[in-house]
Amino acid sequence: MIPGAFEGETVTRRRFMTGSANLAGAVAVGAFTLPALAFAIGPIFKSTPHTWETVGPVGMFPENNYIPVVITTTPGIGEAGKTSVYVRKFNPAIDTDPYDRNTPFIALSTRCAHLGCPVRWVDAAERFICPCHGGVYDLLGRRVGGPPVRALDRFQTRVVEGYVQIGPRFSVNSELRRFSPRYPAEPLDGIGQYLYPSRPGAQK
Repeated sequence: MIPGAFEGETVTRRRFMTGSANLAGAVAVGAFTLPALAFAIGPIFKSTPHTWETVGPVGMFPENNYIPVVITTTPGIGEAGKTSVYVRKFNPAIDTDPYDRNTPFIALSTRCAHLGCPVRWVDAAERFICPCHGGVYDLLGRRVGGPPVRALDRFQTRVVEGYVQIGPRFSVNSELRRFSPRYPAEPLDGIGQYLYPSRPGAQK
């Protein structure tokens, strides 16, 4: 009893074409939407692997000067996955911040907190200096000049059978309070820690 239908028909050609067009549109929308959603929320369910790398014996690192070492942050891609880290022994006369009390060694990233350019340790000046844009950091890696928005990132450290091991990276604010890793140019003081939340899947 459908108007315009032949005897025995349950679906008219108009309804069939309308349904087909709607189905094709839904498939097209899903083809664009689902990959975008997977890209956006996929990292939430994937955590960064927890790795530690041995960089040398305990006696290799003094407590009043930094020694550069090379570690692998992204395995499987050769030299592009390596980075430099400045390491020294914990010094109770210098490292008085409460967040460093249980840290056997201090390990600072060589990536400037401005745009990620490499910084170098100048022993005579007791400063980390970024030659690209003039960022300057003190002995503890805290910003003292230039455009960087926060202190140098750090790495967790531990001692295993007399050898120093470097672990996951973390970011710190001007008070050396620890946060999960952030990108360069993301401040962590004041409201900045809320405006720039940690990446999904980053080590907490």
